[in-house]
Amino acid sequence: MTEEQRDLVVVGAGVVGMAHAVTALRRGMSVTVLDRDAEAVGASVRNFGHICITAQSGELRELGLRSREGWLEASEAVGFWAGEVGAVAVARTPTELAVLEELAASRDDASVTVLSAAETRRRLDGCGADDLVGGAFLAADLRVDPRVTVAALASWVDDQPDGEVRWRTAVTGVEPGVVHTTRGPVRARQVLVCVGHDVDQLLPALAEEHQITRCSLEMARGLWSGGQPTIGPAVLSATSMLRYDAFTAQPSSAALRAEVESATPELLAVGANVMTTQLPDGSFVLGDSHAYGPTVRPFLSEATSVLLVGAAGRLLGARFDVIERWQGVYAYSPVAPLLDLETAPGVRVVGVTSGIGMTLSFGLARRTLDSLA
Repeated sequence: MTEEQRDLVVVGAGVVGMAHAVTALRRGMSVTVLDRDAEAVGASVRNFGHICITAQSGELRELGLRSREGWLEASEAVGFWAGEVGAVAVARTPTELAVLEELAASRDDASVTVLSAAETRRRLDGCGADDLVGGAFLAADLRVDPRVTVAALASWVDDQPDGEVRWRTAVTGVEPGVVHTTRGPVRARQVLVCVGHDVDQLLPALAEEHQITRCSLEMARGLWSGGQPTIGPAVLSATSMLRYDAFTAQPSSAALRAEVESATPELLAVGANVMTTQLPDGSFVLGDSHAYGPTVRPFLSEATSVLLVGAAGRLLGARFDVIERWQGVYAYSPVAPLLDLETAPGVRVVGVTSGIGMTLSFGLARRTLDSLA
């Protein structure tokens, strides 16, 4: 008996794949999602849960704003928490504050509000480094709990009359109209391949052409020692300002890099983005470092972890007791921040190759499905 043809088959049940599945179902399509694992365990659950919109520029910012709308709509439909709590970029030197002031001046909206030291502390529930000089509130940013959100999306998809998620189903090949799996063929009018860094295993020639590699990150979860504040926004640092385009485009960015290189070269040596988010249980996600290569070595450096946890503590004037450590991973390419290609009629590969898949997921889904309409 021939299996019914679906409107859409999505390969990969991470956040990008699930955003496409949810958006397609809400547009009246029939959808099957395939994933080789028993649950989402990759980049989509190992991150900060920060929808980092304000720090993007150009096309990525536009996609981020579309994604924000999609996240809020999905939150209402599916029933998971998506906090409109923004982010706070903390400034501990005049140079850091200058970058934030320049970003605010470059925007023709109220997306960036420069804060005094006192206002920054208020946003952080009274916390902050002793040498705090100010900060900025990034109003458009959202927060989700990465440990439960993708599972909630998958459960919702599987509960819909025209939706299903097939776990423990590895894909062995894709061609127009059919996806070959370890459990037999699945037929579809349109196939979307959303497998993140594993694109090099399913489509190695494409991955080589686009120079896709893996970025691994050291991360931790900690409890605030001696108290438990409630900090809603994500908290960013000077090293965050050296990673995101909206910050690096500012005139004072070069001076900031020189300042960080002089004061804390050890952070740049591990590719640090010192930041933190507080999970609903009160614990804090702390991180992170960045290392690039064709495969991810399983060994974590205790020295790197101690460095990052200490830097996050100094950012907030805290000491954290670590209760978990893990290794994040995402797809990276120096060629472009996005992968969006039709590889055959009715077969499209969609992914984020810049570490902001959570941020762009629903914006990408909307753009992809608009193009298929």
